[in-house]
Amino acid sequence: MSSPHTHDHGHAHDHEHDHDHDHGHHHHDHDHDEAAPFPWRRTGLAALLVLFAAATACLVQVRSGEATVITRFGNPARVLLQPGLAWRLPIPFEAAIPVDLRLRSTSSGLQDVGTRDGLRIIVQAYVAWQVQPDSASVQRFMRAVQNQPDEAARQIRTFVGSALETTASGFDLAELVNTDGSKVRIADFEQRLREQIDKQLLDTYGVRVLQVGVERLTLPSVTLGATVDRMRAERETIATERTAEGKRKAAEIRSAAERDARITLADATVKAADIEAQSRVEAAQIYAKAYAGSPELYNLLRSLDTLGTIVNSGTRLVLRTDAAPFRVLVDGPPQLPAAKAGGQHE
Repeated sequence: MSSPHTHDHGHAHDHEHDHDHDHGHHHHDHDHDEAAPFPWRRTGLAALLVLFAAATACLVQVRSGEATVITRFGNPARVLLQPGLAWRLPIPFEAAIPVDLRLRSTSSGLQDVGTRDGLRIIVQAYVAWQVQPDSASVQRFMRAVQNQPDEAARQIRTFVGSALETTASGFDLAELVNTDGSKVRIADFEQRLREQIDKQLLDTYGVRVLQVGVERLTLPSVTLGATVDRMRAERETIATERTAEGKRKAAEIRSAAERDARITLADATVKAADIEAQSRVEAAQIYAKAYAGSPELYNLLRSLDTLGTIVNSGTRLVLRTDAAPFRVLVDGPPQLPAAKAGGQHE
């Protein structure tokens, strides 16, 4: 038989247990209500991240100085040339491949080639090139060298080497190496070389040639000897021509001088003859006056003139002294008439 106290205690315990159970149940329902919104937020944030990643994967940036080729399952689909952002399908549907459009330079290296006159030269040329910025050229470049600039440079080097051989065969050595700068045709050589490779590189690689130049040009020992001989022969020819020209001018000057001398001598002879004739006339007039004034004195002077003409310092003569004109040496000058002497005295 239980006591009322015990029953009440048990009832109170059951009541307390029920109260605790109700309290726990109420607390669990409150936590469930507070945790419910968080999974939805995480899902939304994850979806936004996935959408952002997908959008980023579909964007492609085209840089300045580059073209971007969009390939679809490995095949070129389109070419983007304008710098900026563009859309594409995500990988693996579409991929973006950048193609460098900047200017590049390739050297041919030293090439041993033959000239038109059968001599050998060693020449090195360079080519400045870039991929043509249009869709067809960019795709052509990708197909030809798989978008590898180094491989393109190697193949361009082979093209230039072959073109050098062809171009050099159209020029003589004297047109490439000469002491006379006006005869050197290096600019024509470079232009001819460019014409040889320009169209081929554009059609094959989509590459545009911007400049072609000769970096170095040397001569092998055999060619150098032939060149020296040729230059020596040219110099000797020039020297011979100049010597002949000098002799011709000297002959012209000598001929002109001799002509002038003959003219001057002829003028002088004519003048001398005129002077001599005039002097003879004047001498005859003087003699005539002298004879008219004093015949004896005239005869004496004429005799002395004759002696002066036929006798010099080396002459030895044995002549009669009583014969003219030596009589005057013995007789002395003739005596003037007394009348004339007296008249003169007066």
